[in-house]
Amino acid sequence: MRRRRRRGIDIFNLSFLDVVSCGFGAIILLLVIVKIAEPSVIEKLSLDLTGLVQKLEWERHQLRGETVVLNRDLSERQQQLSAVKEKLARLKGDLSAVRGEFASTRNTLEAQTIIASQLDTARQQLSEETRRLLGAGYRRPRTDATIGGVPVDSEYVVFIIDTSGSMQQNAWPLVLKKVKEVLRIYPQVKGIQVLNDMGDYMFSQYQGRWIPDTPARRRAIVQRLAGWAPFSNSSPVEGIEAAIRRFFASDKRISLYVFGDDFARGSIQQVVDTVARLNRADGSGRRRVRIHAIGFPVLFAQGGLSANVVRFAALMRKLAEDNGGSFVGLNSVRPSP
Repeated sequence: MRRRRRRGIDIFNLSFLDVVSCGFGAIILLLVIVKIAEPSVIEKLSLDLTGLVQKLEWERHQLRGETVVLNRDLSERQQQLSAVKEKLARLKGDLSAVRGEFASTRNTLEAQTIIASQLDTARQQLSEETRRLLGAGYRRPRTDATIGGVPVDSEYVVFIIDTSGSMQQNAWPLVLKKVKEVLRIYPQVKGIQVLNDMGDYMFSQYQGRWIPDTPARRRAIVQRLAGWAPFSNSSPVEGIEAAIRRFFASDKRISLYVFGDDFARGSIQQVVDTVARLNRADGSGRRRVRIHAIGFPVLFAQGGLSANVVRFAALMRKLAEDNGGSFVGLNSVRPSP
């Protein structure tokens, strides 16, 4: 049998060369394509980076502006903090002063308590000595607690002063004099208060409560009264009602001193009825609030007899009569020497 002869393999035949040629062609084509597209890609990247830089520059300017605003706010806050710290330091100083004054007042109160106790002991000893010398049946003569016909047995005093223009312009020096005289007939009371005819308080820090009776407080009242001129409607009604509503107490004896020159509006009987309802009588029929009045003849000095003057006099005489007080009508607006 005849053996078939094998055919030799030729590596570098025509098909292989074709494949190699196509591969090199594809590589060259890719290089050509890449070279053509490279400038446009670079330009695009350049444009993108320029926009990003501009955006970052704008954001930097914005941040700088915000930094300036924040620094200004911080400076203002620091100034406010310094002011608050300064105010706090002043308040601490005031607190220390108040504490010192309180300690001094407490010491004074303790001293007064000791003195009062010693006076009670001395009074008791004197009473015993009096009974020993004068006999057990001796009784001290009774004296009425009145001065010039005005009862002065109250423990608290309230001034209600007409601050209208007519009083300010024509009778104020006399008002100051009469206030001093009233205070003089009460050497020591438990509390004082000053309102105008509208019910406004002279000292706002003591609104609704009693002013302690001390020589310094009395001087302060007179000094303040010299230039005190709140609004007034020339009617004492509001001030009287406000004083009774706020200060009436079943365990206190109070006197109102009303200074005025006219009663411009309102019903006299209605005022009398309202005061009677507010100033209730106790079991003995006595009213806890006395109402005194001083009439200033301001409108008389201007000539003629005004109906408002007559109404004021009629109202205050009735209130004084019903409430255990006195009404005094002055005959001149000039202070006597």
